[in-house]
Amino acid sequence: MSHGSGGRAMAQLIDELFRVHLDNPLLAQGNDQALFTPPPGRLVASTDGHVISPLFFPGGDIGALAVHGTVNDVAMAGARPLYLTASFILEEGLPLADLERIVASMGAAARAAGVQVVAGDTKVVERGKGDGCFISTTGIGVVPDGIQISGDLARPGDAILVSGSIGDHGVAILSKRENLGFETEIVSDCQALNDLVAVMIEAVPSIHCLRDPTRGGLATTLNELALQSRVGMQIREPLIPVRPEVSAACELLGLDPLYVANEGKLIAICPGDQAETLLAAMRAHPKGRDAAIIGQVVEDAHHFVQMETAFGGSRIVDWLAGEQLPRIC
Repeated sequence: MSHGSGGRAMAQLIDELFRVHLDNPLLAQGNDQALFTPPPGRLVASTDGHVISPLFFPGGDIGALAVHGTVNDVAMAGARPLYLTASFILEEGLPLADLERIVASMGAAARAAGVQVVAGDTKVVERGKGDGCFISTTGIGVVPDGIQISGDLARPGDAILVSGSIGDHGVAILSKRENLGFETEIVSDCQALNDLVAVMIEAVPSIHCLRDPTRGGLATTLNELALQSRVGMQIREPLIPVRPEVSAACELLGLDPLYVANEGKLIAICPGDQAETLLAAMRAHPKGRDAAIIGQVVEDAHHFVQMETAFGGSRIVDWLAGEQLPRIC
């Protein structure tokens, strides 16, 4: 508990752990805020809380997830992420070795994404009240002039694309949490997408919408965009990329991969006549090599998402009802 008391132990924790792994000139100022001059363009801010269990999972951990999740939220506006702040809620008894592993991973993820963690806060709560570690992050980025990407800009005739296979993250978390031994290890897709987004915008500056399908998966995210833009969506099940091992695991566990969380994929909506150009740009990037055009935006006063199934039928793809996977991001 002394590590959160504001005394010598807390100062030592900050100096010997957080500053070592997150070091940069702005953080080194040692103030309760970061003073910086933003580059030209419109500023974007996003904030997110990360409460995943377990803290370490195949393909990542809560530290990398905290960086990737907020970097991606900022990037979905077409922005270049610049800075992050981080708030840690630590549970009494969390091993310092685990905390250092988390912070080191966070620092590595930030450097790889080209962002700096410039301010932070640490609190410690009593044993049994924190589930190990919670992290809240806020991201700041800048959108170049001439780029306008928003969830309310989808128009009938637009194409719907996804950057790769869906459901990897949620199934990876569930397999680790429940000690499920699949023949092939399923790894989370946790990654920062700002470099992919930059390539996409360079190829097709007129992208209308970008969104990362995290909680609630592809299905819920498409419903959000349909409602926000006041349109309908038509997608085709055979075109949606799902890894065979994820599909098999979902079938075994009674899950629908359309509703399983992702942490390293995005949905893009662009004018239909530019879809192939955007697809080619995405596939040329390592993080979009499995990208696919999965459907189109249509006029629909009810704002439904409908899917042509693999058997040739049609069904409504509704919002996620209830809780499919707790603590997945």
